[in-house]
Order: sequence, then structure tokens, then C-alpha cells
Amino acid sequence: MKKLLQGILAGYGANKISQKNGCGCIGTIIIFIILFSILGYVFNWFGF
Repeated sequence: MKKLLQGILAGYGANKISQKNGCGCIGTIIIFIILFSILGYVFNWFGF
């Protein structure tokens, strides 16, 4: 469940950031990977 929520939040954030900055497909994927890893640290820090 944690990974599903993490993926949804990272996907939503990557979509919003890429729309605002005009990134292409590769840029969106890179942003998704960065957000996914950051959210993993945040979830572990808060104990989810």
C-alpha cells in the first residue's frame, strides 16, 4: 500500500512539474524517479 501511494503521489507531482516547465517525456520520467525516491525517505522517516 505504501508503494502504491508513493507512486501515485510521485506521478501526480511529476505531471504537475512537467506541465509547468514544459518538460518532455524523458524529463517527466526523471522527475518521477526523483520524487519517488524522496517520498520513500519521507515515508520511512514518518514511519509509514
